[in-house]
Amino acid sequence: MRKGPLCLMLVTLSIMAPAHGEESANGGNSTPLSLSAGSQITELQQRLKESELQRETLSKQLQTTDGERESAQLSRLRQENQRLKLQLKETLASSPLPRLLTDQQQWFVIGAAVALLALLCGIFASGATRKRRQWLN
Repeated sequence: MRKGPLCLMLVTLSIMAPAHGEESANGGNSTPLSLSAGSQITELQQRLKESELQRETLSKQLQTTDGERESAQLSRLRQENQRLKLQLKETLASSPLPRLLTDQQQWFVIGAAVALLALLCGIFASGATRKRRQWLN
């Protein structure tokens, strides 16, 4: 055999052997795409179930804390309402304001004030006309 083709064959084999080795190394460590995707899907489904359970427990906790907060606020408002009612009763009982006039007496006073005002307007209005008549006579 000649040395040229033998060298060429060795060079080709030396180049192809590492490339072939890399393919087998990559192919041996990786799983087929369908198996990898299937395992990822099951893992994601499990994580989804766990997340849903956590969400439900957190929503229940939130509802209970909201209910407790509202009930505490409601009881505080009721206590304050009772306190204010008692304070109002005490204030009304301690300092009763006597009414000076009844409704009927108030209307009588208002009528008298209107009559007095009309009388004064009449006096002042007629007083100016008398002076003119006196001058004319």
